[in-house]
Amino acid sequence: MINRRDILKTSTMGFGTLALNSMLAAESQPNKLPHLIAKAKRVIFLFQAGGPSQADLLDPKPLLNQKHGEQLPDFVRGEQRLTGMSGNQSSIPLAGSPFEFSQHGQSGQWFSELLPHTAKMADDICVVKNMYTEAINHGPGVTYLQTGSQIAGRPSMGAWMQYGLGTTNENLPSFVVLVTKNKKGQPLVSRLWGSGFLPSEHQGIRFRSGKDPVLYLNNPQGVSTKGRRQLLDRLADLHAHQHALSEEQAIMDRITQYEMAFNMQASVPEVTNLQDEPEATFSLYGEEARDPGTFAANCLMARRLAERGVKFIQLYHQGWDQHSYLKGGLARQCKETDQASAALVQDLKQRGLLEDTLVVWGGEFGRTNYSQGKLDGDKFGRDHHPRCFSMWLAGGGIKGGTSYGHTDDYGYNIVNADGLPISPTKHHYTEDAVHVHDLQATMLHLLGIDHTALTYKFQGRRFRLTDVHGDIVRPILA
Repeated sequence: MINRRDILKTSTMGFGTLALNSMLAAESQPNKLPHLIAKAKRVIFLFQAGGPSQADLLDPKPLLNQKHGEQLPDFVRGEQRLTGMSGNQSSIPLAGSPFEFSQHGQSGQWFSELLPHTAKMADDICVVKNMYTEAINHGPGVTYLQTGSQIAGRPSMGAWMQYGLGTTNENLPSFVVLVTKNKKGQPLVSRLWGSGFLPSEHQGIRFRSGKDPVLYLNNPQGVSTKGRRQLLDRLADLHAHQHALSEEQAIMDRITQYEMAFNMQASVPEVTNLQDEPEATFSLYGEEARDPGTFAANCLMARRLAERGVKFIQLYHQGWDQHSYLKGGLARQCKETDQASAALVQDLKQRGLLEDTLVVWGGEFGRTNYSQGKLDGDKFGRDHHPRCFSMWLAGGGIKGGTSYGHTDDYGYNIVNADGLPISPTKHHYTEDAVHVHDLQATMLHLLGIDHTALTYKFQGRRFRLTDVHGDIVRPILA
């Protein structure tokens, strides 16, 4: 029994193989990229895992303070489902924010007292207040934002971007992941930065704190650099011979990964060594930036990676899931992240990198306007809320000093500019609501990619990051 591949390889002196390779390439590769004029060359995504509370950080609601303790009106909630954590409560009391808000910058944007450093960047960032999602729990919510699907197994956003844009640095991966150390919260699993059904070379590479930033990168004891080079050369010969027989793309991917790993043996120690940074840098990012693995140190690392041509840098910071004791927990989270987040924007700006670096800050959904459990002083918390939440973006073609979108006075539903409630079509951008896929489409657009054209054929279907939905949010573009 022989298959089509064997027939093409053996017929007409093997010229059939050339035709087969051409067909396979056409099936798997995206259209010529970039499709558009790119405004951003790279992305730094500061992902705040757990769901930051928009009503306590970026979207003030004075009415909640006025009605603190009163029941959530039925006309506000409508038929929205609640999680099992608060859906069975006999009382759903509205909870005003314990934090003060004030306006900042020439743009007059509103920020919580918990974000004094971010507030100083008011005229450089765009706060999007009308984000929404269908996911109501963490696993599907984070997976949705990172891969475009609530179901695990799709390629991550960084993998899609590397697949489309390739790499400009042979010594560092195009997609790097940094996770704040010693943080508790909802688990973060490697599939969030995986390549899914894309070739494995596009998966994110996690840099850790400590002696070995990348696991299994260094040579074992007794193996010299010269010896490793000779081993890789002979291994590449064997792989090339195997590829000539089977034409399997995974074999070439393996060669590429081995070569990248060898080059990274020199480049990773250099980029992860923060000791060559001047004192002014640590004053900007905060003293925690001296401690590898902290959020501050990871923000500084993100700038160093951006300078060296890394195209997608994903930071994860857990702990935003304040179901109780919101006041103290949210204050701690902001103390860990506020200064460094703002410092990153300022640092990129003063180095001339912000104009072509897209910085994104936000989580998988927002928090409720009511208390989960009993409204008991500073012990109260907020449940998950997918109907509206806030994120901010800066640089890379974003219109700074702007606030986009509106939510109702209760902070529960998205409304239009006239304050009238809207029902955004599922998975479709309107002038008044921004879906997860709209955010992803906009990010790709800024990188010069038409999100409808960046596809990969898998199991008979052409997949893309935005699935079959998504529109560019043009009003936030510079």
